[in-house]
Amino acid sequence: MSISLVMEVMQSAAGAAIKIGAPILIVSLIIGLVIAVFQAATQIHEQTLTFVPKLLVTAIILIALGPWMMEVMSDFTYYVFGLMLKIY
Repeated sequence: MSISLVMEVMQSAAGAAIKIGAPILIVSLIIGLVIAVFQAATQIHEQTLTFVPKLLVTAIILIALGPWMMEVMSDFTYYVFGLMLKIY
């Protein structure tokens, strides 16, 4: 296995991880920012006020984008196994 092939697989793995993680992280960041502005404006500093909405939105995103995320992971898995079959 050559170094270029290893780098190609690592680049594909990083791309798949970014594709899967980015929607959850971006939405969680936006929700956290909105809640932080709300807390600063109202001076309510309750920890559960930030935790519960992030948890609910993350669950909704996982339910909504779950099939797409599984497709991305299965495409990556097929890609890696395809490379293994080419090598051996």
